Amino acid sequence: MKFNSAAALLTVGSLATTYGFTPSSSVSSFTSQRQSLARPSARLPTHSQHTTRSATTLSMSSLSVGIVGATGAVGKEIVGCLEKRDFPVNSLRIFGSERSAGKEVETKFGKVTVELFSEDSARECDVVFLAVDGDFSLAHAENICAGDDGAVVIDNSSAFRYKEGIPLVVPEINAEATKGKKLIANPNCTTAIGLMAVWPLHKLFGLSKMVMSTYQAASGAGQPGMDELKEGTRSVLSGEREVAENKIFAHPLPFNVIPHIDKFQENGYTKEEMKVTWETRKICGLPDDFPVSCTAVRIPTARAHSESIVALFEKPVDVAAARKALEEAPGVKLVDDVDNLKYPMPLTATGQYDVEVGRLRENIAFDNALEFFVCGDQLLRGAALNAVIVAEAMVENGALKAKTVA
Repeated sequence: MKFNSAAALLTVGSLATTYGFTPSSSVSSFTSQRQSLARPSARLPTHSQHTTRSATTLSMSSLSVGIVGATGAVGKEIVGCLEKRDFPVNSLRIFGSERSAGKEVETKFGKVTVELFSEDSARECDVVFLAVDGDFSLAHAENICAGDDGAVVIDNSSAFRYKEGIPLVVPEINAEATKGKKLIANPNCTTAIGLMAVWPLHKLFGLSKMVMSTYQAASGAGQPGMDELKEGTRSVLSGEREVAENKIFAHPLPFNVIPHIDKFQENGYTKEEMKVTWETRKICGLPDDFPVSCTAVRIPTARAHSESIVALFEKPVDVAAARKALEEAPGVKLVDDVDNLKYPMPLTATGQYDVEVGRLRENIAFDNALEFFVCGDQLLRGAALNAVIVAEAMVENGALKAKTVA
């Protein structure tokens, strides 16, 4: 298999640029009213919004913040979000395994020495971000937050997303679900990115069905996934191999697309695809049979997921009104100027806090339907940034406070 050398060099160049970036800040916003639905065709609950103050004004007292997994791809971004959003950090503690304990990490809050993780040490914090796998979270999260003296835990794994009584939160949609809670689940990156665009449109027209196709970057598999793409691309371009090796992905990813993410289920969908269905229903308060379908595809980009969404509504749609709603939505950037070739792309969404939305049009196959394209940095909006904005929302609504020292 041979490739055009000029195109190949451009591919390597674009991969390299994704590893050095500075996320742009955006004003966060939370919502305050949640209702349940009675039937699949019912409109999603309407949530009022208010503008959030900067994080430094959220609380008079600074917080003791812990991160487990801070040296991984998501953990590093959590540190970055805390720094760039001026989250009220009094002390930052980073917990790791025996392999990483003792290492030093440079942060805006000073040089932090990685501590060997223990539940007792984590419980000393006011809030703990878990950027680890589901097995670790299942073993430790509930113990860290147990009791009045436990820490608030915001978990980035899938361990508690579908557990009754544990909120699954996109703050712009259902921040109020965190009130009185100590353990919060962060949604799957694909769901979080897509709902940022879908939610403002629901408030206008009332969502009735949704079909999504995703184009997901290698970073969805963490740093090992990005490394495999980068090394595999290099090995093919250098002539070392005709086809790249694969250990992380089901097939070689360079110069390929793979319509397979996570395990296949009995209904023919993959678990990644069903996550979009399950999580959309839970976050938005939809019935268990609300129709949401997804096809998830891994593509050879390093970072930022893309999604093509067809959303069907109860009311007749108006593209101009939809565009205005997206322009005004917090955390959303409308990039929709086809005359000047401007639309959402991983290249422009990488490292950005806002989700890009564009190619907005009325769908010609279905009545009362809009079709649009979304790009978002899944390590940020789909993981780290969402978790930090959850914490900001909890400071504002009183669910997260500095512990009283006896």
